[in-house]
Amino acid sequence: MNSVLAVGRDLSDRMVFEATIWKQANFDALTHLPNRQMFHDRLDHEARMSDRSGRPMGLMLIDLDRFKEVNDSLGHDTGDILLIEAARRITSCVRESDTVARLGGDEFTVILPELDDSESIEQIAKTIIGTLAEPFRLGPDEAFISASIGIALYPQDARELDVLFKNADQAMYAAKSAGRNRFSYFTPDLQVAAEKRLRLTNDLRVALQAEQFRVYYQPIVDLATGEIYKAEALIRWLHPERGPISPLDFIALAEETGLIVPIGDWVFRQAVRQARQWRRRFHPSFQLSVNMSPAQIRQDNLVCIQWSEYLMREGMPGKSVAIEITEGLLLDAELKEKLLTFRDAGIGISIDDFGTGYSSLAYLKRFDIDYLKIDRSFVQNLGFDADNQALCEAMVMLAHKLGLKVIAEGVETTDQRDFLVAVGCDFAQGFLYSEPVPSDQFEARVWPTIKDAADDEVHDWS
Repeated sequence: MNSVLAVGRDLSDRMVFEATIWKQANFDALTHLPNRQMFHDRLDHEARMSDRSGRPMGLMLIDLDRFKEVNDSLGHDTGDILLIEAARRITSCVRESDTVARLGGDEFTVILPELDDSESIEQIAKTIIGTLAEPFRLGPDEAFISASIGIALYPQDARELDVLFKNADQAMYAAKSAGRNRFSYFTPDLQVAAEKRLRLTNDLRVALQAEQFRVYYQPIVDLATGEIYKAEALIRWLHPERGPISPLDFIALAEETGLIVPIGDWVFRQAVRQARQWRRRFHPSFQLSVNMSPAQIRQDNLVCIQWSEYLMREGMPGKSVAIEITEGLLLDAELKEKLLTFRDAGIGISIDDFGTGYSSLAYLKRFDIDYLKIDRSFVQNLGFDADNQALCEAMVMLAHKLGLKVIAEGVETTDQRDFLVAVGCDFAQGFLYSEPVPSDQFEARVWPTIKDAADDEVHDWS
């Protein structure tokens, strides 16, 4: 009798153990949704059911916009709470017959079997977007995110399931590119765009070695005196067949492929060499600003040290260069520690596109920032928009209280410039003064023009 009970217990324990292993293999530990493996099983099953019934199946790929910024600012534990709540909200928006899965990170997917019409897909997508846009209460904090959704249909868009998934991914990428917080259907045009993107990526891999990149320079003007002793170094790609390619089209590709590390390093070294020349010829304190992508620091742990050491080897003072970073970098504790290398080396730090991301002036003071760059979206309507005027004036006043200098980006009109002068903004950059130009044009055209203007009253510039 005892042996029978022992065998029974062994069988029961084994069943519990196997059930646990199966659950761990097929469900996400955090949200308890089906994981990637279970998602593929369900997708295969629903595709076969679609073949039998003749009714289409929908596939949604959902990416949470700006989740990383929330994760970095509030911590990973709080980010996990947001993901759990996001999973609950998405599940509440779909039918019982639908499958919601978490593929990893902040990426979710929904399988919509046996659809009657496209209107039901759109309604579900709109509902998901609406519910995810509502505030997330995370203990004492409140966070806001949005969602970008890509939609592909089986079998209309693809009969192979891996292609179907890629199509949904392309549609999701299109939604993000269109401004986020929206959904997009897969179309043949997206496939053409994806193929173009692939070709561009392949070309990008050889562009540096083939010497197709150039560094252009845009002056940063001292509004009080009209002097120019600062400029921003900006990369340009001169493709031998396609002509000039906008940084908007290739910087993201460089970040995704890791090519941003050697490309960014090349730009930095070019800027240091140029700064040496212009400190000798134009102004002993001439400073060049260089953009640094968060991806550069994440993909190359030593980049901050290497850049600081390169300046020392070249015999250049730290203040000959300013590194422009986005607000989000200040919220990532690990990345922030790496950036302290720049501060220790005397290298200037500029916050680019200020006012468009998650940040606070407390972070700026704690990190000992040198410059704030007011994003062009605030400067654009300064001539007539009272709200933008109030925001810009407030940014200048608060920055000055913290001992920071302020640079206004995208200055294109005298009205914008005059307002910035009136509120005490320190520097201006934009087409009013010059577009980004090669170094020889900067020396021949930009420098003499702005230098001469320094002898006149600021308000007489045109």
